Amino acid sequence: MWRLLTTLSCLVVLTSARSRPNFQPLSDELVNYVNKQNTTWKAGHNFYNVDLSYVKRLCGTMLGGPKLPQKVWLAEDIVLPESFDAREQWPNCPTIKEIRDQGSCGSCWAFGAVEAISDRICILTNGHVNVEVSAEDLLTCCGIQCGEGCNGGFPSGAWNFWTKKGLVSGGLYDSHVGCRPYSIPPCEHHVNGSRPPCSGEGGDTPKCSKICEPGYTPSYKDDKHFGCSSYSVPSSEKEIMAEIYKNGPVEAAFSVYSDFLLYKSGVYQHVTGEMMGGHAVRILGWGEDNGTPYWLVGNSWNTDWGDNGFFKILRGQDHCGIESEIVAGLPCTEQYWTRI
Repeated sequence: MWRLLTTLSCLVVLTSARSRPNFQPLSDELVNYVNKQNTTWKAGHNFYNVDLSYVKRLCGTMLGGPKLPQKVWLAEDIVLPESFDAREQWPNCPTIKEIRDQGSCGSCWAFGAVEAISDRICILTNGHVNVEVSAEDLLTCCGIQCGEGCNGGFPSGAWNFWTKKGLVSGGLYDSHVGCRPYSIPPCEHHVNGSRPPCSGEGGDTPKCSKICEPGYTPSYKDDKHFGCSSYSVPSSEKEIMAEIYKNGPVEAAFSVYSDFLLYKSGVYQHVTGEMMGGHAVRILGWGEDNGTPYWLVGNSWNTDWGDNGFFKILRGQDHCGIESEIVAGLPCTEQYWTRI
């Protein structure tokens, strides 16, 4: 009897695996299949003339890496709203609205960190300090504790580096904003565009330079922004919400499947498609869309991806692991009162 049941259960697994269709990533067939499922989101093309190696490189987060100490539970003392958007809650903090572009480099682990750190510096100084913290400084100078630079890294290492060594300022590619702006150019997801093509041949991690770009003051050493603490947030939906509500956006890591690449609108839930890799992003709020609970998330694939660079993903079910590797930290705000 048990042997028969085991055989039947194996057959069920094999049949369900076969019944899930297998489409080429980025294909029209995959777009059409997702849209015919009448799920909670709509698919469309975000990447047109790119190699799959480029897209896989974008997913540069090593999942299940080192853990930071877990933060003490917060949520029981906080009454949380049904929906929350950090962009609206803190309108004087422009970085919360900003979408960056990691270029042909697996630096999402660094981007998710510096985006949330920039937001938190503004939020926790009550809007007095607006700074774009440098992804370049983190990507190039963190070294082995953060992973392998453009070949992938650990969000926990990024936040730990901020507390131990600090990070200088630095804006987008060619912005000449801050001490060390990003040096890797954005690439062109579309057929007709002015940016270079997304080849996936994204070269080596740039070198760590402890000098600000010409004409910028103060010095590299004096431009450092420090974190006073870094920690992992418990993988409870309410704890993550409480952390965002009290202190600002957090960094999350999750598993990317090929259907996610095609996200356009709605609340993403994995439908079909192969695993692409681990990816790090910034969660900045939550809400419900036609009864489906979601996290509001900022990506680092430029504004021509998804919903102007943002997306929503199913909340409360650790979907694709989105709730299981949340990291955050608090800036040392006293460093700013001497500067103001």
